[in-house]
Amino acid sequence: MRVIGTAGHVDHGKSTLIAALTGTHPDRLKEEQAREMTIDLGFGWLTLPNGEEIGIVDVPGHRDFIENMLAGVGGIDAALLVVAVDEGVMPQTREHLAILDLLQVPAGIIVETKTDLISDREWLDAVDADIRAAVKGTVLQDAPIVRVSARSGSGLPQLLAALVEVLGAQPARRDLGRPRLPIDRVFTMSGFGTVVTGTLIDGHLGGGEEIEVLPSGLSGRVRGLQTHRKKEETAAPGSRTAVNISGIAAEAIQRGEVLARPGQYAPTRRLDAHFRLLGDISTPLLHNTEVKVFTGTSEVVATLRLLGAEELAPGAEGWIQLELREPLVAVRGDRYILRRPSPAETLGGGIIVDAQPKTRHKRFDSAVIESLASLKRGSPSEVLLEAAMALNAAPLKDVIVRSRLEPAAAAEASKELLESGMLIPLENGSGGAADARLVITKPHWQALRAKAEQSVSSYHGKYPLRGGMPREELKSRLGISPRLLNAVIDKLASEQEIVDHGEWVARAGHSIHLNRDQQAQVEVLMRKFAQQPYAPPTFKECQAELGDELANMLIEQGRLLPVSAEIVFRKEDYDEMVRRVRAALQEQGQITLAEVRDQFNTSRKYAQALLEHLDATGITRRDGDIRKLR
Repeated sequence: MRVIGTAGHVDHGKSTLIAALTGTHPDRLKEEQAREMTIDLGFGWLTLPNGEEIGIVDVPGHRDFIENMLAGVGGIDAALLVVAVDEGVMPQTREHLAILDLLQVPAGIIVETKTDLISDREWLDAVDADIRAAVKGTVLQDAPIVRVSARSGSGLPQLLAALVEVLGAQPARRDLGRPRLPIDRVFTMSGFGTVVTGTLIDGHLGGGEEIEVLPSGLSGRVRGLQTHRKKEETAAPGSRTAVNISGIAAEAIQRGEVLARPGQYAPTRRLDAHFRLLGDISTPLLHNTEVKVFTGTSEVVATLRLLGAEELAPGAEGWIQLELREPLVAVRGDRYILRRPSPAETLGGGIIVDAQPKTRHKRFDSAVIESLASLKRGSPSEVLLEAAMALNAAPLKDVIVRSRLEPAAAAEASKELLESGMLIPLENGSGGAADARLVITKPHWQALRAKAEQSVSSYHGKYPLRGGMPREELKSRLGISPRLLNAVIDKLASEQEIVDHGEWVARAGHSIHLNRDQQAQVEVLMRKFAQQPYAPPTFKECQAELGDELANMLIEQGRLLPVSAEIVFRKEDYDEMVRRVRAALQEQGQITLAEVRDQFNTSRKYAQALLEHLDATGITRRDGDIRKLR
C-alpha cells in the first residue's frame, strides 16, 4: 500500500487534479469549498493501471496554511509537485520543494497543470526550464515532468503511467514489528464511535489489538480497521488507515498524537538532531531560538540549542538539541522540519539521531559532537539490522559482510540483536559454525511464518482427506530455497506449530475425519478386499468406487499398500503374502511366478506385481524365471 502527497503553490490546481484522478474532491470543509482553497488535509484514493491501490494526501498550498501541509507529507512514498503553467514556479512552490527535500521524500513527479490555458510551446518550454532550475540539487532533480489538464483530462493517462513506474521503483515499507500511526484526523462516526486516521508505519496493526495513544497514555482497543473505506483485518505498513477505537473518547485525542501498541514507544521532551538551514534564510540561526518542530503529524514549540557553534549561516549544517515545551513521540531516523513562529517561515530540517537524550548537552563538548555523528551513521546493531533486513534470510556471516562492521563490533551487535529477538536464528549452528547458520529479522520471520502456516492451513482446507502438504509444494508457495524451507519447517516443528512427516508437513493437531457416507463407502470397499485378499479390486476400481481423494487417503494412511501402479493390497494381506513367500524360499531355496500364483490362488497379474515389488524392495532377486532371497 502506497501513499502519495501533493505539493505546490496555492490555486495551482492540486485539489482539482486529485478530483480528476480519483473522482472525489478532497476538500471536505465547507470553508474550503466556498473559498476553493485547501485549508486542512484532504484525502482520496485511486487504483493505478497495474491494479495497485494508492492513497492520496492533498495538502494546502497557501502560506497561511503551510503548517497543515507539514502534517500531511511526513508519511508519503512519493510527491506530486504541482505547477500551473500559466504562473510557473511561485513562492510556495519553492517552499514546498524545500520541505520535500528536507524530508527526503523518496520519489516524485512534477505535474504541470492547466495546460489547456496555454498553447504557446515556447512558453511551456520556458516553464519546464524554470522548473528544472528550481529542482536542481533536490530530491526531485531527476523527477519526470508530466503535462496535464484536469478539466479536459489530457495527460492523465501519462501521469498514471508515471506513478506506476515511480512507485514500482520504491522498496516496500519496512515492517519492524512496532506499528505506529501518527494521527492526522480524529472524529466520531455514528454507530462506531471514535475514529482516527493516519499513515501506518513500522509495522502491521490488527483488529482486536490493545493500543495506547501517546503522549497522553490513554489505553483502548482496535475495534475495526479500514483502508480506503474497505474493512480490513490487518493494516499494512505504508497504508492510509482508519482505526475505530473503543475505550477512548474522540475529544480526548488530538492530531499529532501517535497510536501504538502498549509499551513500544515513549514520549520525549528532548531531541538530538542533525540540521540543515535553508540557503534563502535572511539571517543566521542563533542559539536559544524559539522554533516550531514538525515531525510526523506533531507540532510542538521548542527552544533550539546550537551545539558546537555560536550561529549557523544560511545553507549551513550542524548539530542541535531541541528542548520541547510539550512531549511528542519520535524515533531515531525520523525526519523533521523547523519553522520560525514569528514572522512565520520555514527554517530547515533534518534527521533525528537520538529521540531520548539522557542529558542536556554541553554545547562545545567535542565528545558530544563525535557521539552524535556516530549515531547519525548508525550504531553497530542498527547497521547490522539494516543489512539483515536487506538480505531477508541469510547466513549470519553474509549479513556481517554486508554490514561492513569490524569483527569485534559485528560480534557484539550480533549478540545484542539475537538476545533482543530482533534477529532470529533459523539453524542451531552446531559444530562451531555459528556464523554460518541462517538468521532472519523478526519482521521477516513473522511474515514468513504467517505465510507458511496459512499455506499449510489452506492446503488442509482444500484437501481435507490428505494427511498434509508436500514439502515441495510448500517450498513453491513460499518461494524459498530448500535450505531455508528445511530451516523453517524445523523451527515451526520445534515450536509445535506444524508436524514434520518427512515428505509432507501438517498443521499440529490436524486429523482426517470421514463423514458417514465416506465411512460407509470405505467399509464396503474393504469388505471386497477381505473377500478376495489376494485378488482384490485394482487401484483404478478403488478410485472409481471412492473417488481419487478417498482412495489416496487409504494409501497414505497405510491401509492399502500399492505394489504397482495398478495393484494394491490391504496392508495385513501384503504382510501375510511376504511372510509366506519368505517361508517358501527359505524351505525351497527358490520360487517361480506360477508357484506364487498357485500358493495364493490368484491370477498371474497379481503374482507378477507382487514379485516385481519384492525385487524392487530388495527382498528377492530374479534369476531367469525363478526368484531367490536376496
